[in-house]
Amino acid sequence: MTQHSQPLPPFKGPDGQEDMPYLLTPGPLTTSRTVKLALLADWGSRDVEFRAVVKDIRDELKKMAGCDDSYECVIVQGSGTFAIEATLGSLRPPKRKKTLVVANGAYGDRAAQILERLGRAVTKIDKGDSTAPTAADVEAAMEADHAINHVWVIHCETTSGIVNPIDEISRVVKARDGVMMVDAMSSFGALPLDMVRDKIDVMVSSSNKCIEGIPGFSYVVVKRDLLEAAKGQSHSVVLDLYEQWKGLEANGQFRFTPPTHALVAFRQALREHAAEGGVAARGARYKRNADVLVTRLKAMGFQMLLGDNERGPIIQTILSPGDPNFDFEKLYNGLRDRGFAIYPGKLTKRPSFRIGTIGQVDETVMKNVVVAIEEVLKGMDVRNMAPAA
Repeated sequence: MTQHSQPLPPFKGPDGQEDMPYLLTPGPLTTSRTVKLALLADWGSRDVEFRAVVKDIRDELKKMAGCDDSYECVIVQGSGTFAIEATLGSLRPPKRKKTLVVANGAYGDRAAQILERLGRAVTKIDKGDSTAPTAADVEAAMEADHAINHVWVIHCETTSGIVNPIDEISRVVKARDGVMMVDAMSSFGALPLDMVRDKIDVMVSSSNKCIEGIPGFSYVVVKRDLLEAAKGQSHSVVLDLYEQWKGLEANGQFRFTPPTHALVAFRQALREHAAEGGVAARGARYKRNADVLVTRLKAMGFQMLLGDNERGPIIQTILSPGDPNFDFEKLYNGLRDRGFAIYPGKLTKRPSFRIGTIGQVDETVMKNVVVAIEEVLKGMDVRNMAPAA
């Protein structure tokens, strides 16, 4: 029988998966070879060794979030949105009270959509997709509607990459005895966050973002008194944050089958995060990545959606060229052929594309992706990088 081998790709990808492209997306992202190797063993979900892994993860996440003994960490199977719905469905305000969602992109809109679907009272500040909310915006909303008791804010809104001032907003919320809830999905582990200092009551994030694990679970770091008050409040059996916490506390086990491989790989990712220098060092590397990418794209004539003082180091949004020869699908496919997978599509109202600057990538990768962009655009005969009016 004749055997047909797959042709080798025309690029060299990340260490350990050289036949695959770098993932320049906001998660899933490129992970280290050692995180991948951690996936090769099978673990029993109820074994004492695995329960020790889960405890280590919960403890380390609370430590990274700047928590004291009044906080708990609850791990939830599934993507970040699973933990968001578990949080919003379990920690609802008292009757006749509302949740204020501070939205400036698709992920704030999604939180409001979840609350609406659950029949929970919600109101929204809508800042579009490229403007940061201010503490004054939240203060005005709470002053105008005294029913607002909980406030939901995105730390880094990956629709555009903008970083929102959660510390300033929290001061306003806590001055009115509100509950401050932060979606730190795309920021935790790279941008500073101190829940005690900033009086944040709830923080939600995911395994496959700045700590550089793989997809499979998300987690909620939350004040214990809010968890205790959530008993019987959830709309769901599976997404009941209180019951999930009580199960983990009782015997260190999940109520339902956990993503064992993802959790063990995440413990390795936590070790590597600490070895790199923690949040400050991880954020500094991402910032270097972003600065190299943005500087070189601007030199080509591209314009960014956000100004330098607005964009964070997580994902960069580039306005699409107005040149009639520009075709995003050709750009996407051409970059993938050269070893770089960028985010496939836009979320902003203006035509744009996004490139993630997180994961196991460095400045050399960023320089190489700009060279690849130049090659693809040259092949398309795109000469004018200025965005369409």
